[in-house]
This record gives sequence, C-alpha cells and structure tokens, in this order.
Amino acid sequence: MAGPMRGSMRAYKSVALDSQKTVASPYRIVQMLLAGALERLAKAKTAIEHKNYAQRGELISSTMMIIDELRLSLDYEDGGEIATNLGGLYDFMMSELISVNLTNDVSKLESISGLLRGIKEGWDAIPVNQQEVPA
Repeated sequence: MAGPMRGSMRAYKSVALDSQKTVASPYRIVQMLLAGALERLAKAKTAIEHKNYAQRGELISSTMMIIDELRLSLDYEDGGEIATNLGGLYDFMMSELISVNLTNDVSKLESISGLLRGIKEGWDAIPVNQQEVPA
C-alpha cells in the first residue's frame, strides 16, 4: 500500500513556511495551502457576483501565490509522475486565474475549485503513518 500514497508525499519537497515551521508538518502545510486556496476562490466568486472587482483581484492574486507555493514545492525527482501531473495542473490553474481576472468567468473559478478539491481529497486520504516525507 506504500506505492501511490507515499508517492504523493514524495511529490512535495519539505515545505516549511517560516511562520509554521515549528508548528506544522510538511503534510499539514500542504493541507493548509490547499484549504486556503479553496477558501479564497469561494470568496473571489462572491466578489465577482457582487461586482467587487478590486477584492476579486486581491483574492485571485492571493490564490495564485498559494498555487505557486504548491508548484514550487514539488519535487520532480522523487515525486515522479505525480509531481509532473500536479505541476501541469498548477500551471493550468495559474493561466485560468489570469483569465478570470480579465473576464470574471465564474465557471472557470468553479473548475479550478473542483481540481483543487480533488487534489485536497487525495491528500486528506493519505494515512497518518505515511504523512511524513521519507528522509
């Protein structure tokens, strides 16, 4: 059972945000980043619906920073195909978010949210004993 689940952990380098280093494991940090991106996308959708484009811009920019953090933390050497697939998804999400900033296309936000939810569900399903990146 170690195969694909452990590969998911290896897909990420040791992510450690300065403020969270001592508090959260790399597994938990990725979990928090995914949750933070989803929360911002939901708020961006509401901002578009209320025609609050300044807030939309801030939320999308913040989401892009989170996705970039996730993308930069991928370890293509140890993470193999999983890391490559995630990298492609993150690149796609970034270009779609740029598009949303220009077009206010809520359906693209929903599509990105769906992709992130899928990644987060897979991440959340990793058993506790496999949540540490092997040394």
